[in-house]
Amino acid sequence: MRRVLSFLPPAWAALVCLALAACVSEPVVVLPPSARSADPLQEQISVDAALDGVKPTAGNKVTILRNGTETFPALFAAMAAARDTINLEYYIFEDVRSGGKGLGDLLLRKLGEGVAVNISYDGYGSLPTKPAFLDRLRQAGANLVIYHPINAADVVDPAKLNDRDHRKIMVIDGRVAFVGGVNLDKVYENPHWAGAIPGGDPATAFWRDTDARIDGPAVADLQRLFLEDWAHEKGPPLPQRSYFPRLDTPGTQVVRVIGSSPGEDRPLYYRAFLNAVHAARRSISLSTGFFTPTHQEREELERAARRGVAVRLVLPSVSGSPSALAVGRASYGDLLEAGVRIYEIQGAVLHSKLATVDGVWSTIGSSNLDLRSVVYNREVDAVVLGRETAAAVSLVLDDDVTHAREITLEAWERRSFTERKNEFMARFMAWLL
Repeated sequence: MRRVLSFLPPAWAALVCLALAACVSEPVVVLPPSARSADPLQEQISVDAALDGVKPTAGNKVTILRNGTETFPALFAAMAAARDTINLEYYIFEDVRSGGKGLGDLLLRKLGEGVAVNISYDGYGSLPTKPAFLDRLRQAGANLVIYHPINAADVVDPAKLNDRDHRKIMVIDGRVAFVGGVNLDKVYENPHWAGAIPGGDPATAFWRDTDARIDGPAVADLQRLFLEDWAHEKGPPLPQRSYFPRLDTPGTQVVRVIGSSPGEDRPLYYRAFLNAVHAARRSISLSTGFFTPTHQEREELERAARRGVAVRLVLPSVSGSPSALAVGRASYGDLLEAGVRIYEIQGAVLHSKLATVDGVWSTIGSSNLDLRSVVYNREVDAVVLGRETAAAVSLVLDDDVTHAREITLEAWERRSFTERKNEFMARFMAWLL
């Protein structure tokens, strides 16, 4: 939706803005008093236990994957090993390549081997996808469903136009799953940390992102979410396969899979994130591709910093949405005054959605720190309770900081009049971004 208004005539864009502005509001989460357990892990387990929705599962192994350079080979290897089913749900679904091999060719080969291939993709996010690629898959027997295809009637139905499937899910044989921020998008084939972004164009830049491979009982929750979405969009009947095999417990991590949808009265991931920040006692470290936080998110981060928690935000310095960048930066002053440390990634487009609290609570998923992820998009996030995953996430964020420039309060107060003006004007679009 950040790009939707760009293809509308000005009059229609204004109409969409007015209609959406009239109906959107920030949810307010009532936060419980902290249990203040002696052990940070037990503290966050207590906070998590108070949440409803999908119950967490124990015994999972979580492997953190950095960027397309690690994620694509892992995805392709898992698909190549599939024996029963390949289920894909992506905001952007393109014929990407890894190791010299194309996704389309790999899926066609698996179809020829008798593997069921089921694909759900967003009607807006995948607009640039070549129809010939999709037709090849359909003709070979793949099942495809489009989430809310874009058509002219949607212009007068802003709620539908704005309702997008932003999830990134892959489930192989019901035994292995991937979740995170990485789309099946060709930008992830761009050169690794190439330095300055050529011409400032995000499409040609290196994309910094994070995915996670999950082995264990939580795979069933991601499979269930995929099948529920398929039914919601009235996809074609799926073949009879073993979608829920018996799963081992190969690890020690506790995982809660949270699927959020537009119009929900209970924004589960939003609540989980705010509760974790509210209970934090030592550290909060996160990165997000789009930073236009709600009032409550910003307040909780500031309160944490003021009570002595080390709060670190790794944010983008360039974006495909300059307005979103300006709105996020308008929050910097208050955050810096509260003691929050802010770093902007250089030489890359930051798209990662990653956080860790107190070395025990972590999340990897598709939700950004913005209102859009709370009230508009269908999102999926894996909340992980465990020191092993938190340590891996912390290492990723530490590495991000080495590629970032710290924004200090002193430097921020010296920013130009043009920057201040852009921030002021962008605030009027914050609810849409």
